[in-house]
Amino acid sequence: MLKTLKRLSNEKQCNPPPWLLDNIHYLCQMGSVAYGVSNDQSDIDVYGFCIPKKETVFPHTGGLIHGFDDYQEFDQWQEHHITDKSTQKEYDFSVYSIIKYFRLVMDNNPNLLDSLFVPRRCVLHISQIGELIRENRHIFLHKGAYHKLKGYAYSQMHKMDIKEPKEGSKRYNDTISMGYDTKFLYHVVRLVDECEQILVEEDLVLDRNREQLKSIRRGEWSKQQIVEYFADKEKQLEEAYSKSTLPKYPRKEEIKNLLIKCLEMHFGDLGSVVYKENSSDMILNQIRQLVL
Repeated sequence: MLKTLKRLSNEKQCNPPPWLLDNIHYLCQMGSVAYGVSNDQSDIDVYGFCIPKKETVFPHTGGLIHGFDDYQEFDQWQEHHITDKSTQKEYDFSVYSIIKYFRLVMDNNPNLLDSLFVPRRCVLHISQIGELIRENRHIFLHKGAYHKLKGYAYSQMHKMDIKEPKEGSKRYNDTISMGYDTKFLYHVVRLVDECEQILVEEDLVLDRNREQLKSIRRGEWSKQQIVEYFADKEKQLEEAYSKSTLPKYPRKEEIKNLLIKCLEMHFGDLGSVVYKENSSDMILNQIRQLVL
């Protein structure tokens, strides 16, 4: 995929920042392919992360003073509906700075969290840094996923009632023939099922319920069935939340240490750039917390 992206860039089909292509550490295919419900008409949604230039991540290393100097920040590069003329495949690209990527996954943003748990068959490009993060992906899970995923499920329920697809599109044809957009329905079920997996099993297998999701996309479930399914799952999720042994909040220090390790693998030693708490400091901080 990285070769394809570089070729598309050379052909001026897409326009990523020039430095980005040689600093991408992870690309994966998302969407219906990752959930196991794709068909020949499915677009190719590509998510990933990169590590920007050192002076972008740490502006002071370039002599810049935060709050005084202006400098070029980088959060993400996104381009959609990029057609590869040689294959006629259409791509949507979303490549994040590793900083923003960590932040969003730590917050259990459903799209970014899913990107770290895609089946191995959906990993399109991965470096040693990408492998390290995948190996440690479970440290990003916490009980906050309950609120995030359930909230996204509610939004899909709402869109199902109000959003009208573009006339002539596949989603429009489905809506006309079935009376509702099956894609919204399957996302509702997918999100609550993912939430249950995280709370109960402390893991996430995106394509585990693919046969159920396929049947929903085929129109074999009515809108009312989905509403009832969601109501039943809501009660189960409340109980699962109360029993879950996951931490209530993100493991921020553990995640930050992983981020620093990744940055050091890319840039080299950061001892002069990032303060890293030693064991004595950690003990003193623990004592302070106990006293306070």
